Amino acid sequence: MKKGILLSVFFLIIFSVLTFAEDINIVKIQGVVMSLDLKKSTVVINEKTFVWDQQTTFHNEAGSPITVEKLRTKGWVYIEGEYDKAYKRWVAKKIFLLPKFIGGKELHLYPFIEQD
Repeated sequence: MKKGILLSVFFLIIFSVLTFAEDINIVKIQGVVMSLDLKKSTVVINEKTFVWDQQTTFHNEAGSPITVEKLRTKGWVYIEGEYDKAYKRWVAKKIFLLPKFIGGKELHLYPFIEQD
């Protein structure tokens, strides 16, 4: 009986650690565009460098698709990205332009922003 409980607790801990380790590879942040290089397809947000690829989508504050040329330094964005272990870099999956920092009372106006 004790061995069964001990074994169950062991597997529960192992699976929960693996679940948390997976989430580290995904980032969803809101921040200011610190630098932007359209030729290299890179953007720095909150001191974190992201690259974009063919699958990256760009959206305005209403969620409508836009072109990458609308990105500007010192503008607010919300970005969803994943860590690419093969190339050791952050790849942006979705980038949303924002008019300003979106706080708690305004989050309901921007359904694409996920709260942690």
